[in-house]
Amino acid sequence: PHGIHAMPCGLHSPEGSGWFREEIRSSEDLRGLKMRFFGLGARVMEKLGVSTQLLAGGDIFPALELGAIDAAEYSMPVIDLNQGFYQVAKHYYFPGWHQQTSLFELLVSDDRWNELSLMQQAQIEMVCEANFVRGAAIGEAAQSEALAELADRGVQFHRWSPEILDAMREGWKEVVAEESAKDADFARVAEAYFDFHERYRTWAEYGYLR
Repeated sequence: PHGIHAMPCGLHSPEGSGWFREEIRSSEDLRGLKMRFFGLGARVMEKLGVSTQLLAGGDIFPALELGAIDAAEYSMPVIDLNQGFYQVAKHYYFPGWHQQTSLFELLVSDDRWNELSLMQQAQIEMVCEANFVRGAAIGEAAQSEALAELADRGVQFHRWSPEILDAMREGWKEVVAEESAKDADFARVAEAYFDFHERYRTWAEYGYLR
């Protein structure tokens, strides 16, 4: 409808859920924390009593070091390692509930796309498919290496408790309801997303080891 030809052209691994200066033992420990977060995920954290701030990547380290913020979410382990966050925060939380993957799209105007030959279109599609597979394979392998190095540097890994994950899930539902009420496009996308999620659930539950 927008005159755009879109295709998936890459993805990367799940992100971490955040670096914290202190261990979080319950949802109460989140209340009042100052945390770098962004987007809809920040809205969810605010539902849990977190005061969120949007900082550029280069500003996160000094903000943690000086105590201007108590925690920060940024990216996946291999990128977080390169940012050096382990030097100023030792508690690294998972899973990255807000960004289990990131999908990269190639957007081409319909007019320009239709000017290409079928072979040219196929070549572009093949490159995107190859990049998709490469991103999944290399990205997954790199995370374990990064985690091993972070562990050597004294980082403690934590998985959010069921209590906190449930609170995040409920906060997400509230944010979706609020956004859907004021944005028809958001509501349409959310409905399609949740419909697929529900249909996929059976395979997710039965197809994989736990």
